[in-house]
Amino acid sequence: MLAAMPDSAPSPLSAGGTSPRDGGDACPGTLRLHRADDGALARVRIPGGVLSADRADALLAVAGRFGDGELHLTSRGNVQLRGLDAECGGGPAELLGAAGLLPSAAHERARNIVASPLAGLDGSPSVGGWLSELDSLVCGSAAAAALSGRFLFALDSGRGDVDALGADVTLIAEDGGDCLLRVGAADEVFRLSSADGPRAALLAAELFLRAARDSGAWRVKDLPDDVRTALVRAVGATAGPAVHRPRPRTAKAPAPGPVTAPDTSTPATTTANVTTTVTAISVGVPLGRLAPAQWRLLTETARRYGNELRLTPWRGIVIPGPFGPPGSSARSGQSGRAAEALDALAAAGLVTGPDSPWTGVGACIGHPGCAKSLSDVRAEAGAAVGPVGRLPVYWSGCERRCGHPHGEWIDVVVTPEGHRISHVRGEHRDPRAVVRNDPAALASAVSGARA
Repeated sequence: MLAAMPDSAPSPLSAGGTSPRDGGDACPGTLRLHRADDGALARVRIPGGVLSADRADALLAVAGRFGDGELHLTSRGNVQLRGLDAECGGGPAELLGAAGLLPSAAHERARNIVASPLAGLDGSPSVGGWLSELDSLVCGSAAAAALSGRFLFALDSGRGDVDALGADVTLIAEDGGDCLLRVGAADEVFRLSSADGPRAALLAAELFLRAARDSGAWRVKDLPDDVRTALVRAVGATAGPAVHRPRPRTAKAPAPGPVTAPDTSTPATTTANVTTTVTAISVGVPLGRLAPAQWRLLTETARRYGNELRLTPWRGIVIPGPFGPPGSSARSGQSGRAAEALDALAAAGLVTGPDSPWTGVGACIGHPGCAKSLSDVRAEAGAAVGPVGRLPVYWSGCERRCGHPHGEWIDVVVTPEGHRISHVRGEHRDPRAVVRNDPAALASAVSGARA
C-alpha cells in the first residue's frame, strides 16, 4: 500500500535558494552553528529524546570543553550547547560523531523526531521500534536531507501528548496492531498497519518537499491552503482509509515524580487486586537549564537503573527503571529506589513533584544570550515564581516567542511598552494586562493569570 517515491527536488528554502521568507532557514545544528550574543550555539538533535548514559556523557564533555559547560533542553527534546568558542572548528562535531550522535552529516538537521516520553512505561505502547526505523529511514533518504531544520515528526503512543504539539507528520499508536497517520493539523487521519508506519511517515515528508517546491515552505502549516489540502490527499492515496480524529488541543507533560504501571508479573484475580510498579521517574528542569553537576547526577542515575534518559518536549527528563513497587516515605511518597533517586535529584534543584513553584514555568534564553531579547526574562521568571498555577506560563524576550509551548498557557512577552500578559488557547489570544517596570505588579499579574 505504500508506494515508493523517487528522490524529489528540495524545497527552495530547505536547499538554501530564494524563498518568499526573509533570511532563509537559519536553524542551527552541530555542523552549522548559530552566532548568539553569548557565543556560538550548537543544537544537537536527539531523536525521540532518547539518550544512553554514555552519549549523555559525551554531550557534557563537549559542553565543558568547547562551551559554557551547561546543557539546555529545547521544546523538541533536543539539546543546545551555548557559549561555544568561535575557534572551536569541527571539534564538537568530531566528538559527537564518535559518540554516535551524528550518524549522517547530510541529515543532522532533519532528524527532528519527538516521541511520547512515557511510551511503554505507563501502560501505553512502546514506540521505540518506530523511532529506530524512522531515524534510519530519514538518514537513508537523499530527499529527506532537504527537509528544513524546522520540519517535525511525532510518534505518539496513543496518549495524545506529542500529537498535540503540531508536528508536520504524526504517527499515533492504536491497539490491535494499527496506527494512524496525520499530516499537519488535519482532522483527517489515515489508518494503516503499525509495521508500515515509519515508511509512511517518511513518504509523507518526501511528498511535502514536492508540494513545497514552488512556495518554499519550511513546514506543512506554511503551505498555501489548496496545496496543503492536495498534500493530505496525496498522502491518503498511498496510505489506508481516512478516519476523522481532531488533533488534541493541549499537550500534557509527564507529571514530575514516579511513573507507575500495572505489574504484569503479579496475576490479579480482581480489579481491586491489580498491583503497580514504578517503571520510571520523571523530573522537571527549571527553565530547561542544566548545570554540569545536575547533568552528571541524571546520567549516573540512569546508568544505575536502566542506562537511558528520555528528554521531553516540555524540558524535562524521564529515567526508565525498573524502580520496584510503590511504597511510602515522608518526603517523596515512595519507598526504596524511587525515593532515593527522587530525593537526590530534588536536592540538586530539579523538580520532582507537582508542588514545586517551578512547575509549568518556561522562558526563552533572553538577554544577554540573545541580542533580540528586550529583557533578562529568565531572571524575571525566577523573581516572579510563586504558587503553582493552573496554567503553565512562558516568558519571551521579544515577539518571536522562541520555544513557546502549545495548547493553553499564559504568554508573557516583553515589548517596548512593557510586559504583555495574554491567555493563549491554541490560535486564540485573550489579552490580560501590560505591566510597566514594576516587578511586584508583574509577579502578581502573572500569578493571577495562571490561577
